[in-house]
Amino acid sequence: MANQPIALVTGAGSGIGRAAALALVDAGYAVTLAGRRAAALEETAAMAGAQAHLLCAPTDVGDPAQVDALFAAHAKRFDRLDLLFNNAGSGAPPVALEDLSFAAWKRVVDVNLTGAFLCTQGAFRIMKAQTPRGGRIINNGSISAQSPRPNSAPYTATKHAMTGLTKSTSLDGRAYDIACGQIDIGNAATDMVQAMSKGVMQAHGAVAIEPVMDVAHVAEAVLYMAGLPLSANVQFMTVMATKMPLIGRG
Repeated sequence: MANQPIALVTGAGSGIGRAAALALVDAGYAVTLAGRRAAALEETAAMAGAQAHLLCAPTDVGDPAQVDALFAAHAKRFDRLDLLFNNAGSGAPPVALEDLSFAAWKRVVDVNLTGAFLCTQGAFRIMKAQTPRGGRIINNGSISAQSPRPNSAPYTATKHAMTGLTKSTSLDGRAYDIACGQIDIGNAATDMVQAMSKGVMQAHGAVAIEPVMDVAHVAEAVLYMAGLPLSANVQFMTVMATKMPLIGRG
């Protein structure tokens, strides 16, 4: 495993996380797969093949104790951490803002924002101490970091906050050779966006079918960001279905 780059991907049991993890494996990375569902992580591992250097680590990133255990397990299995992909995310029911329960709000904040922060802390501790020092963190911002959908206050708020976390991480990591960038993804074809094919609420109240793109394009973009030398960084990248209604939304 000498000189093999090492990554940790959250939300690796499905969708964008799975696609990114498999692309990293294909590019020669060893990868810790983190996610809430052990069976889903094992499915990702099986797709990677028997020769892949993997660690499956069932984790709820919103739980500080579980995140501590995740990074302890990673450090025990691998000798360093070159890349963290903060990808784990959760949404809330698309109900009127005033009808959203506090529990639903808190769950989205815990996973999307607090989880990314806790994992960033864990990555900093390893990256600052290892030799050679440093590493890269990529945050999944989503296009909701730029513009909201109707009835999406928790998701939109946490993704806007992710932009602030990305900027702070970039600044605070600069002295330690830790680069941080954000990828804002729009309508990648995963289970999470199946509703697009049936129609989703638009800003002006109508329901419309939206175009989607192959999730492989997102994985390729993450791989590009990850492959840069630490002297270069993609600070923000938007990868989206060309004809989706982001530009001019509303």
